Amino acid sequence: CLINSEITMGLLQFIKDYFIGFLDYETPKVMVVKNKKLGVIYRGVQFFVITYFIWYVFISQKAYQDSETRPENSVYTKMKGTALQGDHVLDMVEYVRPSEGGDVISTILRRVVTHNQRQGTCAEHFTVPNANCSKDSDCISGKVDFDGNGQRTGRCVPYYNQTFKTCEIQTWCPIEDYAAIREPALAEAINFTVYIKNAIHFPKFKVFRGNIKPNKRNGQKYLNKCHYNEEKHPYCPIFRLGYIAEQAREKFSELCRTGGVIGVFINWKCDLDLDPSECKPTYSFRRLDLRKNLPSSGYNFRFAKYYSKDGEEFRTLIKAFGIRLDVIVHGNAGRFSIIPTIINTVTAMTSVGICSIICDWIMLTFIDKNAIYSGRKFDDVRKKLLDSTHIHDHIFFFSRPSHFPQNSPSSAMAPPTQTCQMEWPCDIPSPQCPLATSVFGHMHG
Repeated sequence: CLINSEITMGLLQFIKDYFIGFLDYETPKVMVVKNKKLGVIYRGVQFFVITYFIWYVFISQKAYQDSETRPENSVYTKMKGTALQGDHVLDMVEYVRPSEGGDVISTILRRVVTHNQRQGTCAEHFTVPNANCSKDSDCISGKVDFDGNGQRTGRCVPYYNQTFKTCEIQTWCPIEDYAAIREPALAEAINFTVYIKNAIHFPKFKVFRGNIKPNKRNGQKYLNKCHYNEEKHPYCPIFRLGYIAEQAREKFSELCRTGGVIGVFINWKCDLDLDPSECKPTYSFRRLDLRKNLPSSGYNFRFAKYYSKDGEEFRTLIKAFGIRLDVIVHGNAGRFSIIPTIINTVTAMTSVGICSIICDWIMLTFIDKNAIYSGRKFDDVRKKLLDSTHIHDHIFFFSRPSHFPQNSPSSAMAPPTQTCQMEWPCDIPSPQCPLATSVFGHMHG
């Protein structure tokens, strides 16, 4: 019971002190500490904070500006070039997908072609799981393998002109794995050009920009003969495929073999406080798909060309390997505004106070071994006022001219007494005032 009572009293005292202390007001106290190490740390942290806000926040990030990072934009692409494939001349209709252009465009660099396919039955490829057989019972009729090329008929047939047998399937025959012809890569494709037209709009600032410099007189002639160069032709968005592969750090011959996806990044970083001509795009290129050392790397797709022969439908199946260009636009525009300037300036001035917090922690944790600094840094003004009032009450009591009221009956019989006059602060005690001596003894004892 005694322990529970002590715990209860301690808890009540804690709650009382908490609520009383909650209404206290705290104010910083200025204290000069003559410590060179602490002074070096203080000035070093202060220099770091000020440098961070001036160089990074205001100069680099332009925190004094109101910004917009989600502009509206449109992209139009077009590819040009011709290549010779055997006796055939291929133009952009043959190797560009899609032909109308957009923010995604692909170019065929190499083809694997299966000619004269038609609906019928033929032998399944021997690499398909459970496709090899020796009798009809090994082939389940109606079964469709996920890795196969068609639906099984339930018959076991010779694999084309080979001696072994596989299950017969119903599909487009002959199958691609057996009859496909690999064509050589388009070596001329390295000089194909892609035209990327981009327009961007910052609705907050009502600013519209394009990556083609307006020129009513010679604009079309200029675009017909220029190629992009960051210094000489920044407003000519016409790129060679070889240049794109080089900037993406890829070998063009490897892209012809496996294909690949390359991102074309158009970056608009416009400071609208400067001249409008300074608001121009920059281009960067990076491969986006998995690398060539992985089984699923590269880029390829299939499509077919259908035709009729003697009333029967045929098709030519084409597996195309090429480069797919994904055009990705980023935009950021800023203009001076008083509101972010005030907010970031106040933040910078407030952040300088972290220097004092860090140095106070170092001083009180690592330097103040004998609690000298902490005793001078933290003062309880309320406690001092109470102590001063208590001493003043004692002195006022002993400074009365007599211990008894003058109008009391005993005052006439009382012998004359000495009057000890004391004022605040206390006078120096003397033999004529023994009470003062007792008071000082009580105060300093």
